[in-house]
Amino acid sequence: MAKKSFKETVFGAEENSAAKLDAEKRSRFQRIAARMYHTQVLSAKEVAMPALASAGRQVSDFIAGSYRTYFFVSVLRIDMLYVVLITTLLGIFNSLIRPVMGIAYDHTRTRWGKARPYAVFAPVFYFGATAVLFCGRLFFDNDITDDPRKILFVFVMMLLRDTFSLIYKIPVDNYLTLMTPNPKDRMTAGLWQTYAKKWVGNFFAFMFVPLLDIARSGSLNISLGMVFAGFGFFTAFIGIFSSMLMAVQCPERIVLQPKPAATSKALFYILKNKYMLRNFIANLAGGWWSRGGYDWWVVTQLEIFGGAVRTWPWVTPREITGVISLSLVEPFKKLFKGSYRKTVIFMRLWDLILGSVPAFIGLSRNVIGSWWKAGLVYAVFQALITSNDAPSTVLEGEIGREIADYTEYMTGERPDGTIGLITQLTEKVTDPLKALMTIAVFKWSGYDPNIGSNKRWSQEIVRENSSVYSKAFFLLNLADIVPAVLNMIPLFFYDLEGKKKEEMYAALNERRALIAKETKAAAEMEAMVEMMAEANA
Repeated sequence: MAKKSFKETVFGAEENSAAKLDAEKRSRFQRIAARMYHTQVLSAKEVAMPALASAGRQVSDFIAGSYRTYFFVSVLRIDMLYVVLITTLLGIFNSLIRPVMGIAYDHTRTRWGKARPYAVFAPVFYFGATAVLFCGRLFFDNDITDDPRKILFVFVMMLLRDTFSLIYKIPVDNYLTLMTPNPKDRMTAGLWQTYAKKWVGNFFAFMFVPLLDIARSGSLNISLGMVFAGFGFFTAFIGIFSSMLMAVQCPERIVLQPKPAATSKALFYILKNKYMLRNFIANLAGGWWSRGGYDWWVVTQLEIFGGAVRTWPWVTPREITGVISLSLVEPFKKLFKGSYRKTVIFMRLWDLILGSVPAFIGLSRNVIGSWWKAGLVYAVFQALITSNDAPSTVLEGEIGREIADYTEYMTGERPDGTIGLITQLTEKVTDPLKALMTIAVFKWSGYDPNIGSNKRWSQEIVRENSSVYSKAFFLLNLADIVPAVLNMIPLFFYDLEGKKKEEMYAALNERRALIAKETKAAAEMEAMVEMMAEANA
């Protein structure tokens, strides 16, 4: 037996993988492999349940994402330096705990499946911790920015939330790839997931922002702390219910290797996947930026546009074109002759160019000094950018799933958790840098969260601080330029298309069928494929 070279050992396919599958063994399962790839098996209910779960998660993440820093700094009243410290400590903690969760997930094999057990119990703790976190102002009703009790409270609740975030998100994010091997199924379900998140997020924005306006104006006897606490518990209920419902209603159909590889080996499987490795390097290179660590949309809608009512006319056009884009998935695919890579590159360049124009227009103080001029600029260009929303979402999502499948093709395993802990670790490692970037951006722009965030909006405040708000508007429109450019580079080297992709999936599904036979599940698999083929004929 010839000795492997260093390159083959590190980057080559594993001996028990689909890439190395014996031709004679493969030939036995060609028919069922083709059926697995070409037969849609998801029912309408199984498409709807993940979409509902995504919507429920978005309800919670809407506040915890866009409004978290606003809540800490402007509502709970904690100095930004302490927010940086908490973020840094949590980044270190996540670096230690993430491997444990990734390894546990990869070694999970139950009669319910791999991801389903986690989707049943983890949402209770994840969404519950989020709800309690946003009750902070009710517990600590003071404006002392260095109150140690508030700082400790935020740290503990964020620690719990981040811990159960791992237990919840790793399995749920990989759930769809375990439900079906059919790309049309996955793209359809992925599209509904994305748009459920989008529509639900916007619906709650239309409810949440007016309440913030009312609380800030003092029109009703309701505080900002009460608004956040109420939404926190309401969104927790929605998130828990929808996630559990998905776990009960959606089975896993992909037959996996019964005994996963040793963790010490699986950790290096990212080296077997050149596409994932390139993306990892790009994310690591640009992960420190991420909008300068702050959501400038909150500043724009509350302070530049002047609240919910004044914002609605400017976001309506993008919602309309977003819905229209649902019909553009197939036309975009045909435009580039089915090449996902070319289509996604085109759409990313589209977004980059159309995001640059309003960013530089917004640097004009004359534009920012008038809420309707800034709003009109935003409305026009956001409508154009959003017009490719659905094609971009569907095709980028499927490219991501193809890259994950390539790992299974090269290694014979689906170490999504173990590899995910390496790739997702980028985000946590760079969290402290994002927080420091926030401070640097605040200093560059001159933005002070107390300029208008706790005051009733007025055009005079915006005009007096037009130089500050013009930079905030610039960051809103062009804040993603650094990671966008870096993340586009790997796409130019993505060649998992055409015949190469067809051959990969043929071998991959043949090996899955072989595993099913070896584990006495082949008859059930073939019967399922035949049944679904007839039902969808």
